[in-house]
Amino acid sequence: MHGCARARCVTSMSDKMTLSLIGNTPLVKLDVDVKPSVYAKFEFLNPGGSIKDRSALYMVEDAERKGLLQPGGTIVEATSGNQGIALAMIGKIKGYRVIITVPNRTSIEKVAILKAYGAEVYVCPNAASHHDPEGYVAKAQALTKQIPGAFMPDQYVNPVNADAYYRSLGPEIWQQTEGRVTHFVAGAGTCGTISGVGKYLKEQNASIHITGVDAATSFFSSKDPKPYNVEGLGIDIISDVFNQQVVDSIATISDDDAFSATRKLAYKYGIMAGISSGAAMHVGMELAQGLTEKDVMVLIFADSGRAYLSKVFNQEKI
Repeated sequence: MHGCARARCVTSMSDKMTLSLIGNTPLVKLDVDVKPSVYAKFEFLNPGGSIKDRSALYMVEDAERKGLLQPGGTIVEATSGNQGIALAMIGKIKGYRVIITVPNRTSIEKVAILKAYGAEVYVCPNAASHHDPEGYVAKAQALTKQIPGAFMPDQYVNPVNADAYYRSLGPEIWQQTEGRVTHFVAGAGTCGTISGVGKYLKEQNASIHITGVDAATSFFSSKDPKPYNVEGLGIDIISDVFNQQVVDSIATISDDDAFSATRKLAYKYGIMAGISSGAAMHVGMELAQGLTEKDVMVLIFADSGRAYLSKVFNQEKI
């Protein structure tokens, strides 16, 4: 752990120290009525509020080392929100201009947070494919070409994305479970998390089962892809980031089930987590029905439900 990062001791905190607090998030055992032990990795306790702090910092510093991002330069990224928030925070600390493009399914809270960090935000149509010229990915690519010295981390195709989780999150889970983890479940969008963590855990124990949770109408999981409202999920670009050899299964989830499970985390368990967390919980509980007392499952709770108050929590309890 980074010194007193989780103890929250009183100290003089510089901007650079804020970045040093990324990672080493708590692993919390959940009180659920299933045979296996179930733990949640509270990634919403990263300083930027999500798991994406890890990959954003890793990709920015990799670009700095390679000379792709120069002092005073511009970062442009396409994201459903969290990667952009992480980049906006990091960009402010490091002195970069940050431009973020998002689909219009992105919650108003995330857009507000991006602007609060000083990022320039473009809200684009919620297209069924990342290849849509009107979509947020195409917009980010166009802006990168137009702006001199702009750098696009491009989380959907940059293999450094997965490497960030291989080097940080994977080892943390292995250490925190003392090597007892048997099942890992996380939302799948760019697939950086399931690929990076999956690779690391498989190297420690090849029998560990890795499950990604995808939107039911994504490009990868549906024969008739359609726009969806979940965030933090949705495999719409298949690139080298997605290491399918280390992923044992992809489970799909509908918007309704993901939203319902997210509300249940708050109402029943007192955990205000985001949509991909609810989706991981829903899929994890289904998988747990076929497991035993010897199994240990780790779920990724990637961000906070506070980023979805207007989108998810304005509905009645189920």
